[in-house]
Amino acid sequence: MSQAGMRARRVSKVETFIVTLPRDTPYLGPLGPGESVNERGYIVRKGNGTIYPTVDRSVAVRVTLDDGAHGWGETYGICAPRATCEIINELLAPVLLGRDPEDVEAIWDELYGLMRVRGCCGGFHGDAIAALDIALWDLRARGRGLPLSQLLDDGPLRPVPGYLSGLPAATLDQRVALARQWQDQGIDAFKFAAVVSHEGIQQEFAALRAALGEDADIMVDLHWKFDADAAVALGRSLLPYRPRFLEAPVKPELVGELADVCRAFPGLVAAGEEWYTEYEAALRLPAARLAYIQPEMGHTGITQFRRIAALGARHGALVAPHATIGTGIFLAASLHVSSTLPNLWKHEWQHSVFERNLALLDTDMGCERGVYRLPTGPGLGVTPGAAFWEHARLVA
Repeated sequence: MSQAGMRARRVSKVETFIVTLPRDTPYLGPLGPGESVNERGYIVRKGNGTIYPTVDRSVAVRVTLDDGAHGWGETYGICAPRATCEIINELLAPVLLGRDPEDVEAIWDELYGLMRVRGCCGGFHGDAIAALDIALWDLRARGRGLPLSQLLDDGPLRPVPGYLSGLPAATLDQRVALARQWQDQGIDAFKFAAVVSHEGIQQEFAALRAALGEDADIMVDLHWKFDADAAVALGRSLLPYRPRFLEAPVKPELVGELADVCRAFPGLVAAGEEWYTEYEAALRLPAARLAYIQPEMGHTGITQFRRIAALGARHGALVAPHATIGTGIFLAASLHVSSTLPNLWKHEWQHSVFERNLALLDTDMGCERGVYRLPTGPGLGVTPGAAFWEHARLVA
């Protein structure tokens, strides 16, 4: 049915859920020297001063229309998830009631504008909007009986190759062995985390290059650890090992320093997982000539993910979408959008999370030999399964 022939459908209900899965090994790997779990169940990683939980956790949103149809969205919930739920339930859901999901992009702009005067341009507020945005796009595509990717682009879809992210083992020898195991299964692109390179970043890069050979793509996530001078010095020490990219070399607030690192290493710098909006991207890209931008669907939602990718294309950057902890709902959205991008490189594949957490959903989404299989069916092609409800808690 054409849009003109469709009866306007209105949002009648918004529900938020916290989904929690225990894990044996903390995200990024075992605890390092001087690291411990605090009384609230969080770790502060000494490598970058960032807080992480010891469980996998996300915030899922169900948006229901007056005709009974519902769509699903998801965002970050790894830290203080009730804060995101409160923003949705207290501030955003009442504004969303009665709206038509066909207006999803205008709704994103409106919800973002609600808190501009409060100084909330990202963080929990941005995450909350992202979850609702994904659910509205899911509803919009489901209303037409189309997969989201076909709603966005009726041409031939591009395959979505993945790169392996993270080597969660305690020692360098174990991390190298883990990479070799994945290479034997057909993986040809690997990213390791500087936060847990306890033996040294250069040493780890050298060991991986020696073990994986000259044809493997190897990247390092520097997790905003350095100032520009230190990042440039480290980058020069890594050049003999032919990095595909150096990710997040400096703190995201330091736009001038990011630009300095980009000038030192043209074609080698990646950043952007912490950007929520096109506004943040636009403040950085003219000066910082990034080779890769890394929008994170759990932060951006579909509307801003697409806008950031388009802005990156205008500045000559490839898109290497970030993918973090979640049930798979926002990952499905990320894959659908990625398949429509002419400037897609590869999509991050969090192998320590993906298969395990995917069991929460009813979907045929997968990843085989480093290539994602997009979910089929209308909308996102994912719905919560029985295991989801065993680990989900409604937050009223």
